[in-house]
Amino acid sequence: MHLTVGYLATPTGDDGIALASALARTFDATVDVLLVVREELPDGHPGRAEYQQLLVERGEQWVSRAVQRLAADGVSAESTVTVGESFAQSLIDFATEKSSDLIVVGGARDGFFGRHTIGPVAGALLHSSPIPVALAPRGYAEDPDEVIEAVTAAVPTRATDDNPLPFAITLASAAQLPIRMLSLVSAEYVTEAGSAKALRQLQVAAVEENLAVAARALPDAPEVQSLVADGMTLESALKKLNWDDGDLLVVGSSRFAAPKRIFLGSTAARILAGVDVPVIVVPRSE
Repeated sequence: MHLTVGYLATPTGDDGIALASALARTFDATVDVLLVVREELPDGHPGRAEYQQLLVERGEQWVSRAVQRLAADGVSAESTVTVGESFAQSLIDFATEKSSDLIVVGGARDGFFGRHTIGPVAGALLHSSPIPVALAPRGYAEDPDEVIEAVTAAVPTRATDDNPLPFAITLASAAQLPIRMLSLVSAEYVTEAGSAKALRQLQVAAVEENLAVAARALPDAPEVQSLVADGMTLESALKKLNWDDGDLLVVGSSRFAAPKRIFLGSTAARILAGVDVPVIVVPRSE
């Protein structure tokens, strides 16, 4: 496995490095740490080019320290500093060129502790990336996981929604990790289903189908746990879940996403805001 980490010399960047370390140690991955210096457009100012070069040199110092932190954890990593107009697009282009399996970033620092807050870079990635994006929650570097211990897939209950379960199964299988399927039920969807009874029937049918998918994908694997969390709202359902150290959540893209692209839907965004474990957002399948 190969990881590309989008790095900034900030606590957000440290969170991403900490998550990359846990992922790399779990999946025996190599890592590239990328720092993007914003391209300075020429405007006739005589010192602009020199200023940009100074930023590149300083960036090389910052990113080398991040690589040293990974090396201390036994993770093989290389560093790159590039100049680009867009951090997110430069990150996508670099990860694509490297055939990366994941792009790893930290969350913004203006949210509640332990929750995911989507900053400008993560927001751009979550609405365009063709590569799965791993997000570290705020403050993750302060108490990081040494390795990933289990994978949870937030599975949809509507056939039109993209299902991240196949990706989650592949990921869990790579490190022989336990996997559970999570279905979230809330009264918000009763009107759409027609009644609470009809909604529950839809949930049961979805869980059974997801179990069948898991059985076909993992015929020799241990039993896959299936979990339904319900509440009056999605947020109240999420509060009933117990998360352990080393847990990793996988969510899918909106049904409005282009094939092989991430588009973070409203439900996935609410899930991100309500959990304090690392999350991988998967591009929509073909």
